[in-house]
Amino acid sequence: MSVLASVAAVTERIIARSQPYRSAYLQRIEIARRQDVQRGALSCTNLAHGFAAFPVNDKLRLKQDKDLSVAIVSSYNDMLSAHQPFENFPQIIKDAVRAAGGVAQFAGGTPAMCDGVTQGQPGMELSLFSRDAIAMATAIALSHNMFDAALYLGICDKIVPGLLIGALHFGHLPAIFVPGGPMTSGMSNKEKVKIRQLYAEGKVDRAGLLEAESESYHSAGTCTFYGTANSNQMLMEALGLHLPGSAFITPNTPLRDALTAEAGRQALKITDHSGNYRPVGHVVSEKSIVNAIVTLLATGGSTNHTLHLVAIAKAAGIIIDWNDFDALSAVVPLVTRIYPNGDADVNHFHAAGGTGFVIRELLDAGLMHEDVTTILGDSLRAHCAEPFLEGNQVVFKAAPEKSGDDSVLRTASAPFAPDGGLRLLTGNLGRAVIKISAVKKEHWIVEAPAIVFKSQDAFMKAFRAGELDRDFVAVLSFQGPRANGMPELHALTPALGLLQDKGRHVALVTDGRMSGASGKVPAAIHVTPEVSAGGPLALVRTGDMIKMDAEHGILEAIVPAQEWALRQLQSTNLDANQVGMGRELFAMFRNTVSAAEEGATIFDLPPVMKPVGAIAI
Repeated sequence: MSVLASVAAVTERIIARSQPYRSAYLQRIEIARRQDVQRGALSCTNLAHGFAAFPVNDKLRLKQDKDLSVAIVSSYNDMLSAHQPFENFPQIIKDAVRAAGGVAQFAGGTPAMCDGVTQGQPGMELSLFSRDAIAMATAIALSHNMFDAALYLGICDKIVPGLLIGALHFGHLPAIFVPGGPMTSGMSNKEKVKIRQLYAEGKVDRAGLLEAESESYHSAGTCTFYGTANSNQMLMEALGLHLPGSAFITPNTPLRDALTAEAGRQALKITDHSGNYRPVGHVVSEKSIVNAIVTLLATGGSTNHTLHLVAIAKAAGIIIDWNDFDALSAVVPLVTRIYPNGDADVNHFHAAGGTGFVIRELLDAGLMHEDVTTILGDSLRAHCAEPFLEGNQVVFKAAPEKSGDDSVLRTASAPFAPDGGLRLLTGNLGRAVIKISAVKKEHWIVEAPAIVFKSQDAFMKAFRAGELDRDFVAVLSFQGPRANGMPELHALTPALGLLQDKGRHVALVTDGRMSGASGKVPAAIHVTPEVSAGGPLALVRTGDMIKMDAEHGILEAIVPAQEWALRQLQSTNLDANQVGMGRELFAMFRNTVSAAEEGATIFDLPPVMKPVGAIAI
């Protein structure tokens, strides 16, 4: 089925603006493909180092250069619940690949930090930059050039984007992403939010809050709300980089382990020597990036992907911007209600029909491109499925025709909302994005006096002192990537939510980020240019009237033009954000990072290359 004209128009614009960079990228990975895996070209010393610790039979296979070799790149650590299950995955993969006639090696590990642990803490200022550090670590893991394909084990906020950016810099290699799955459901999201707000009011003590949080985050697996981690998993399904329906199978279950083994076997089937070559640089294309944006919008996914998808696309020589998100959001219906856009968690969503249901609905509605390369074939239709275990065999069956719960999952023809709930805001304060899929319509437009803050701590101090019980727009500046690494500001959500519940008209405007779990309070985020790059948010003074209009896409300080033109940019001392908790190690990142709308990344587009021979791209 062909896509709607509006989706086709966005895709065509992306293809046109990306053409020189995408062509250069495809040329580069074709050259890498022609050079082939270098095991046979390595010196004896090089090769001996590469398999010295291997079991004898595997060593012999590599020594004779007879069998395919699969790299495993993992973000395992056992402090973080989402990554702890990856401890046992390498052995499962090695056994499966060996039985299928290949060899698998653990090529390298990447860092993995948790925004849930660092939220509101100094370490959070490393969070966004960890994505690019993970991409670098991925490149180091693959730099030995001994592999025919790679499996990437990651799940959470910056980890999957970082792994994919790294993988795309080795775009000639096939790639399969292997999720760990969510923890089983704990305390309901509705109850958790209630207790957080009671704590903000001082009506629940720290012990009570900790008990509630421990009931919510209670076992191995990713958190069950639909934040950035689970948005990552949804997008890997939409990009065709997962085995179908594998995103939300819980850890330490027979089906989870069987899917992990199957991923290893599938990697062998798509190498350059299989006759079914599917490199990641071809899987991630202009059309598949549009598919990812559409799926993000249709499911009310994390606003962090207005950064991450831009950076991922850039790694493949593709240029997207917030105009593309905005244009697609206008025509993509919201088909899920998962917390924070509803009360259900991802386990409930999976039981109601899951990712295969969503992809099928969007394909049938003409909102996604079907004719894309995936790890399974040349059609995304193969991913409209869910996995089951029959004996020891994974089988994929068509996603259910009907939703198991239409309070959680609906068809594209009878959605929760006619649009995707992500809007672009523009005006004299710059460009920003706002997620309104969880914001009640009466809060879409806020016009109130500004109160300017330069830190989360300053905001919380004013809140605890009772100074914010009124209508206002919190303007939180110096939170962009150049200033302090662009930490998430999720700690403000309970306080702002409490004020909104009391009938106050409140909103947030910031050059920083909100959590993928941000919800009901209107927030204009990622304001670009950021204050540290001379952005006009630094011209705002406490008392200025601010208009945030998500319905018409407006973000303005209502200040006479003559007065606005005479104002001087405010500054602040950022020394405290430059050192401690390892922040001094990331000075290079702060000094070279691109704007939020350009992905907030230290990596640039692939250089345009002169044609080399008659290379088919």
